[in-house]
Amino acid sequence: MPSVTISFNLKNGVALGDAVDSVQQLADTTLPAAITTTFQGTAQAFQDSLQGLGLILILAIAVIYIVLGILYESFTHPLTILSGLPSAGFGALLTLLIFRTDLNLYAFVGVIMLVGLVKKNGIMMVDFAVQAQRERGIDPRTAIHEACLVRFRPIMMTTMAALVGTLPIAVGWGAGAESRRPLGLAVVGGLLVSQLLTLYITPVYYVYIERARMWLARTKKASATRQVAPGVAVALPDIGNQQGRA
Repeated sequence: MPSVTISFNLKNGVALGDAVDSVQQLADTTLPAAITTTFQGTAQAFQDSLQGLGLILILAIAVIYIVLGILYESFTHPLTILSGLPSAGFGALLTLLIFRTDLNLYAFVGVIMLVGLVKKNGIMMVDFAVQAQRERGIDPRTAIHEACLVRFRPIMMTTMAALVGTLPIAVGWGAGAESRRPLGLAVVGGLLVSQLLTLYITPVYYVYIERARMWLARTKKASATRQVAPGVAVALPDIGNQQGRA
C-alpha cells in the first residue's frame, strides 16, 4: 500500500508531547481503522524515550529495596524507609501541574532523582530507631519519637541543601535552562511536599509495621511452644515408669 507522509511544526509555547497527543487523537477519530500511522523524526524519538522510563523507575525502587533489605536484614524496614516516596511523587506531579509543565523526559529524570533524595530521610530515622530498640530495649513508638527529635536537624540540612542546589534549575536561569526546568520543578516540588509529610508518615508506618512484626513473632513463638509441650508431657511418664521399675 502507498505511504503518505504528513509533517507538522510546533507553535510557540506548545510542547512536543501535547502536539503528538493531539495528532494521534485526530488520526484515531478521522482515519479508517485499516490505516496505520507512525511517527518519524523527533516525534518518534520522543515516544521512544518515554517508553522505558516507567520500567527504570520500578527497577530503581526494587534495587533500593533489595539493598536496604540486605543492610537491615529485614523485609519491613525498607518499606518504612520508602514510605515517603508516594508523597514525593505527588508533590512533583502537583508542581508540574501548577506550573503547566509536561511530564517530559527531564521531569521523569527528576522523579527518579527523588527516589534517592527522599529515602535518606527515612534512613536517618529508621536507623536511629532500630539501634535504640536493639541497644536499650525500648518500644517502637518511643524509639521513632526520639529518632524524629534527634534526626530533625540533619534531615532539614540535607533537604535544604538539595533544594538550594536545584532551585536555579527550577527558576530557569542560564542558557538553555527552559528545557531543564521540568527537572528542577519536579525535584523542588517533591522535596517540599515530602519534607512536610515524611516526619508524620514515616513514624506511623514504623510503629504499625513494628507492632505487626512483633505480633507475628509472638504468634510463632506461642505456636512453637504448643507443639513442643505435648512431646514433653508424653516423655515425663516414660521417665517416671523407668525409675519405678528400677
